[in-house]
Amino acid sequence: MPAVTVEDITALPRVSRPDPVATDWRPVRSVTTAPRGFEGEGFPVRRAFAGVALEDLDPFIHLDQMGEIDYGAGEPKGTPWHPHRGFETVTYMIDGVIQHQDSNGGGGVITDGDTQWMTAGQGILHIETPPEEVVASGGLFHGLQLWVNLPRDQKWVPPRYQDLHGSQVRLLSSHDGGALLRLIAGDLAGHTGPGSTYTPITMVHASVSPDAEVSMAWPHHFNALLYVLAGRGTVGSERRPVRTGQLVVFGAGDALTLTADAGSQEGAAQMEVVLLGGRPIREPVAWAGPFVMNTEDELRQAFEDFHRGRLGTIPAVHNAPTNLVVTEVDSPLD
Repeated sequence: MPAVTVEDITALPRVSRPDPVATDWRPVRSVTTAPRGFEGEGFPVRRAFAGVALEDLDPFIHLDQMGEIDYGAGEPKGTPWHPHRGFETVTYMIDGVIQHQDSNGGGGVITDGDTQWMTAGQGILHIETPPEEVVASGGLFHGLQLWVNLPRDQKWVPPRYQDLHGSQVRLLSSHDGGALLRLIAGDLAGHTGPGSTYTPITMVHASVSPDAEVSMAWPHHFNALLYVLAGRGTVGSERRPVRTGQLVVFGAGDALTLTADAGSQEGAAQMEVVLLGGRPIREPVAWAGPFVMNTEDELRQAFEDFHRGRLGTIPAVHNAPTNLVVTEVDSPLD
């Protein structure tokens, strides 16, 4: 799980540990285990937010852990052309390579430690596929896709991309030097990540050495989520056990804490976690397949606009797939 690493973590700025006595530590509200499934053309995922109420996730909507899988030659898979409207997709590649293209002529390639931040806004068609050479050779594939909601007055902004290279990620250390913190977006201890967001959020990928602790201040007006990519540990001042594939929802407070187990970690050299927090939007959510709106009427309009070609057309590219797919559901109402 390389993402972005450093030779000497002690040279990085450190995130101070809050006063353990005077701090209002966030309690653990729930721990849920992500079910497994398949996405796109058949690549395996863990549905990290399954079974958690949208009110607890707000402003986040959906999170898939893609892989971790080591493909053989000819096995890598992606997604066919599909539409989006009303939110932002964040694709963070930990291992492997994926290329993307959209109906506005945009596109690019992201690999180890890179992030593709797509604001769908008023609507766009999009595709993500492994490059031909990766399909031919196979290899490791592991990443995350996060959906971030947009407030009502920003659901109609023009689509845009941010291709965030791994070298742009803000690298920090925990207070004891035992964890590498990759700040992808938002603010943490006076440091700012490269991602520019409509909805204020913080996104951190932390690699925590065995028996090391991560304790940090967390904005009291944000929610706080933790997803375990690999390994085992404990979370909260109550030291609730967690393991690979589990999501933690924290309660209210000013700081959060976690510790990696000292013993065996399911083959992982470190405990790997993603920390997410954001300012809740607190608006109605109408969600069906690739569209996240505020009302059912807006969902119907999104499906109509898609079927009438108002969200764009597939570019004429030699040998490109031309099937349009609406994932999850084909209509907003059964």
